[in-house]
Formats: sequence, structure tokens, C-alpha cells
Amino acid sequence: MPIKIVDANTLKGWIDSGKAVVVDVREPAEHAAENISGATLLPLGGISKSKLPETGSKKLVIHCRSGKRSTSACEKLLAEDPDLEIYNLEGGIAAWSSAGHNVQSSGKFFLPLDRQVQLTIGVCVFSGSLLAYFVNSLFAILTGFFGAGLIFAGLSGYCGLAMVMAKMPWNQGGRITENSCSVK
Repeated sequence: MPIKIVDANTLKGWIDSGKAVVVDVREPAEHAAENISGATLLPLGGISKSKLPETGSKKLVIHCRSGKRSTSACEKLLAEDPDLEIYNLEGGIAAWSSAGHNVQSSGKFFLPLDRQVQLTIGVCVFSGSLLAYFVNSLFAILTGFFGAGLIFAGLSGYCGLAMVMAKMPWNQGGRITENSCSVK
């Protein structure tokens, strides 16, 4: 069964009329930094049908920042129960906010998980290149390792580095502290 898509304006109408239950599949710190009011946090890594909130006759809508993780969550849930009626918020909370709908915000800056992964890979590839050029050519193995990881992630949809980054202290607990690298 294909994943059903809902746009931000339609979801807003559903929420206003009490016809939707919204689940956020981002990490706790991302949710704490900004969220759709009333959304239940259920990070992608732990999502399953048994952990979903009770919906009654309401529509179940899954969202993340841009729609990629929520698509993965919908796929995982539909694999578990193909008869599950579930919607993916097209464009995620970014589209929700762009449509002018209210987002609860902590006022703190938080670097989304996908950008943390990109930054980590970029730093490691750049460092490996410099080390290979200036120190020892064997450091080129580092760039090859991250290149192979990107290929595997692209082919499989599984990013081990994202799973590791999600477990980092600054991505846990739903709070952002002044000593965290996730604040301005």
C-alpha cells in the first residue's frame, strides 16, 4: 500500500477540527527545539505500531523535519501492518512552518541530525585528505571509508553514522543546555 501524503494546510484543518493525531519521529533535542503543538515524540529508531498513540477514529500523521525520516517511519509501520491508515506530512515541519502555521520553539538553535551527519562526514573527509597529502598517504583510507559509507547509506537507506549521532548526549533528553554544541 502506498504511503498517503498530507500537506500542511490540510493537516492544520484536521488538527483544528480534532481529526488528527500527529507523531514526530525526530530526535528529542530536535523536538524540544521546535515542534508542532500537541505532536507526540516517537523517534524513528524506536517506532513500532505498538508504541503509537491511540488514535480512535482520528487520522494518524507522521512528520519529521523535511519528510525523509517520516517516510521511513511510514514504510516501517506499513511493513508491520499494511492495513494501517497513516499519513506522511509532505515537507515535514519545515513545510508546516513555511505555510505560516504555528511552531512551538525553545528559541535555541539546533542543528538537525542530517546536517550533523553531513558536517561530521565533511570534516572527516577533508581532514583525511589533508592528512594523506601532508602526513602519510595511508590517511586516504579515511576518505575511502566515508565514501563507502555514503554509498551504502544511499543504496540501503540505512545510515549507521546517523544512528550513532542520534545517541550523542546533545541529541538526548529533549533539552538543550548552554554547554551543548547544539546552541548558538
